[in-house]
Amino acid sequence: MDANLRNMLMEQGKKARKAARFLATASTDIKNKALNAMADALEANQEEIIKNNRLDLEAGEKMGLTSAMLERLTLNPSRIEAMAEGLREIALLPDPVGEVLGMVKRPNGLDIGRIRTPIGVIGIIYESRPNVTADAAGLCLKSGNAIILRGGEEALNSNRVIARTLSHAAESCGIPEGAIQLVDSVDREAALFMMKMHDYLDVLIPRGGKGLKKAVQENASVPVIMTGMGNCHVYIDEFADLDKAVRIAFNAKVQRPSVCNACETLLVHEKIASRFLPLIVEKYKEASVEIRGCEKVREIIADGIKPATEADWEEEYLDLIIAVKVVQSIDEAIDHINTYGTGHSEAIVTENYTNSRLFMAAVDAAAVYTNASTRFTDGGVFGFGAEMGISTQKLHARGPMGLKELTTTKFVIYGDGQIRE
Repeated sequence: MDANLRNMLMEQGKKARKAARFLATASTDIKNKALNAMADALEANQEEIIKNNRLDLEAGEKMGLTSAMLERLTLNPSRIEAMAEGLREIALLPDPVGEVLGMVKRPNGLDIGRIRTPIGVIGIIYESRPNVTADAAGLCLKSGNAIILRGGEEALNSNRVIARTLSHAAESCGIPEGAIQLVDSVDREAALFMMKMHDYLDVLIPRGGKGLKKAVQENASVPVIMTGMGNCHVYIDEFADLDKAVRIAFNAKVQRPSVCNACETLLVHEKIASRFLPLIVEKYKEASVEIRGCEKVREIIADGIKPATEADWEEEYLDLIIAVKVVQSIDEAIDHINTYGTGHSEAIVTENYTNSRLFMAAVDAAAVYTNASTRFTDGGVFGFGAEMGISTQKLHARGPMGLKELTTTKFVIYGDGQIRE
């Protein structure tokens, strides 16, 4: 590894450690003041942010990025406004640091309790979406953590100006240098080194595709919270309301296909397939969705359906493509989801209470829906202001990661001279 790059990362780690010690005891007022200043700075610096984002978009087109990737990368006035509003919403949320989670008095007179505390220094490696820079910085600041961000090559110019804007605004309010830092390198060695910075990083959060997740699993010695792969399903039960089913299946795929909570596979009960499939296929075709179906789907819809392969059941398309399968029972649907799903978001459309309860209990995912689109799995929608990512693992957090998920706990014990005999 290049010595200059190594030294830069270690210096960032040292600055983050120092800043984290300040943030651990920083008042709610100073954190909220910084968050609002960061929001104002994004809006004031909108022109420069969009200018740098255009450079990334032009480079992305030359790199051959898909339309879905370019859509995730794009910033415009409304998206910058949404980033700023996200920071203001975080400022309005209760501060989790110091929350008392319980206190008991033991027979020996000791008062033993637990309180929420910051994790310390959080590293995040992410791809494509520059809005993540603002969301992650805001959440970490409010929860008392320093953050080291390492974005992808495709968003380097956007991330540079956003991170600089945020850190300068926070520092103007008394937050120390090093609380918000961006690794100014897209060298793969920088990401690999971050995975091993256990002396500086308390946790690493990767947000990206299969390649990034695999690299983290194989190389990280820093504790990891795995986020995001979204092979999400919508299951249309035999007792579904067809109007609801069409609206939900269409929205879950088409409303924003490039995000991780978009539906990638549609499962349809065989008893309803001949009535439902013509309705949803017509809607999908109007929206230019490519449909890949099993044999039964292609028997019902003769034209315009590509044959689905085994690989399609495992694919996170992040595009206007969907795999469709006819199943014989709710049990087959649940088994398919638990076999191919990534533990993100799954939905059933049904008017049958028993089937709804079975699906909600048996499907292994961070978010499970009855009669609603998977597109709602989002920190802002869930009331967290923003999110650090969608955790698809079971420890230490699961689902959208808001402020509380970016804290840990410690025991506090109050005595009056007790000693252990």
